[in-house]
Amino acid sequence: MPYIDVIQPEKAEGQLKEIYDGLVKSRGKIAVVHKIQSLNPESIVNHMDLYMTIMFGRSPLKRVHREMMAVIVSISNKCEYCQVHHLEAVKNFWKDDEKLDSFQRDFESAPLDDREKSLCRFARELTKHPEKSNEAGLVNPLKKLGFTDREILDATLVVAYFNFVNRIVMGLGVSLEENPGGYKYE
Repeated sequence: MPYIDVIQPEKAEGQLKEIYDGLVKSRGKIAVVHKIQSLNPESIVNHMDLYMTIMFGRSPLKRVHREMMAVIVSISNKCEYCQVHHLEAVKNFWKDDEKLDSFQRDFESAPLDDREKSLCRFARELTKHPEKSNEAGLVNPLKKLGFTDREILDATLVVAYFNFVNRIVMGLGVSLEENPGGYKYE
């Protein structure tokens, strides 16, 4: 149960109703993480713009890799809401429950390639130890595997975004929906 008041879609009016209707049209449904911001409708719009840019915008990183990093950040922060939502997105790309279970338990032993594991390590370490983000600590290992500066920037944006969202979710008591899937993933 949320720690603050939330305006539900059936009670939304004006700008908030328009925003909710737009979310249903563009994403298939309204996430609770957006409803929690209902008292400040403009923040929902800005939040969605940032989310769409980082997770769906043009990037040399594949969408599935961005979703994988979202899961690792959320596991590192113990944010069940974001773990479940973004595991659903990874599942949409992989369509392999066994691989998904292995990834969720321990990405290091999951059937991932070196680049995928390095992105997951980067997500975990930048989340848990941002002070180690100097080039030698976190960036150099990515560069050694051939990641471009743009890929490193985009990976950092994903990690930073999900740390931000995990804190909204956990800080305001966002609960997982009964049916967390059903969003448009591509």
